[in-house]
Amino acid sequence: MAITSARPATLSRRALNRAFLARQLLLERAPLTAHAVVEHLAGLQAQAPQAPYVGLWSRTRDFAPEELSALLLDRSVVRVVVMRGTVHLVTAADCRRLRPTVQPCLDRALGSRVWAQLEGVDPAGLAAAGRAWLDGTPRSAAELARLLEERWPGLDRSLLGNALRVVLPMVQIPPRGVWGRSGQPVYATVEDWLSAPQAPAPDRESLVRRYLAAFGPASVADMGTWSGLTRLKDTVDALRGELLVFSDESGTELLDLPDAPRPDPDTPAPVRFLAEFDNAILSHADRSRIIGAESRRRIMTRNAVIPGTFLVDGFVRGTWRKVKEGRAVRLAVAPHSALSAREREEVEREGAALLSFLAPGAEGVEVLPPPAS
Repeated sequence: MAITSARPATLSRRALNRAFLARQLLLERAPLTAHAVVEHLAGLQAQAPQAPYVGLWSRTRDFAPEELSALLLDRSVVRVVVMRGTVHLVTAADCRRLRPTVQPCLDRALGSRVWAQLEGVDPAGLAAAGRAWLDGTPRSAAELARLLEERWPGLDRSLLGNALRVVLPMVQIPPRGVWGRSGQPVYATVEDWLSAPQAPAPDRESLVRRYLAAFGPASVADMGTWSGLTRLKDTVDALRGELLVFSDESGTELLDLPDAPRPDPDTPAPVRFLAEFDNAILSHADRSRIIGAESRRRIMTRNAVIPGTFLVDGFVRGTWRKVKEGRAVRLAVAPHSALSAREREEVEREGAALLSFLAPGAEGVEVLPPPAS
């Protein structure tokens, strides 16, 4: 029987914030393995190769970067295009489950306009060519571009490359993403790299449950923003019998798992530093539960590069970046508004810990003046 009420309980912005932080493991670092955290979060956004390491450091007790590197090297986790058509670090099992489920989002993002520009290329033929090239032989992006150009001369090889990544599930293999190492993306097919096929069918219901466990309570629009999928209402309606129903302060319906944490809104929230592109600030249609309108305006750049941010009392209060000047390394912290003496002290302390993680032995956290009002 559905667990509903005529007038759903209202969750304040602060209540949503604390519930969200608890599920993101940002209220208290979790005594979990890196693999368990990546699985719980349904992946970490990973356009910037170092970002998942910062994401895990902020959420996991005693995290060492070598732990995640080992998971990449033994193929327990992979870097693959999934939610919203962006590169995520996900477990091998989630790679096989999630990619078929979010495939419609990738197909839609590519669109008929791109195929119209790729005259003479059909999705099945492109996928078959890619499989033949990658059969037992991982290849760099440059190699694939050359092969695409030879096979379809005169066509835009950048568009061909984008289309190939949509029609053929591929992972970016190490050393890409390994701590302390660098390299251009080298690709292998999911099936070859993981020695296993993808899930035979999409599973939207599992996707919704996983999202709520890590990002809820949430609206149907929130689920679509995170996954990139449309028409999720039917999936949610099929699950209503096992979900709680709330509303936010504006009256938007929010769904949630009955046993998910919803801490007291007055629960203290420590300063936390979030990675570039962190899913915590990109995965809701209404992001006011963690970032205000002014801070959101400041971090949204034209080139869609999302900087590292930091939280004070659970909400984004500014950005950070690692600065190298010769051999010296420092952390530059840029508040969006003035910090109290206590807040500044906590930001400096957590920033120093992050800098020590990123560059052992380095010292120097510079808190810049907030912008003039």
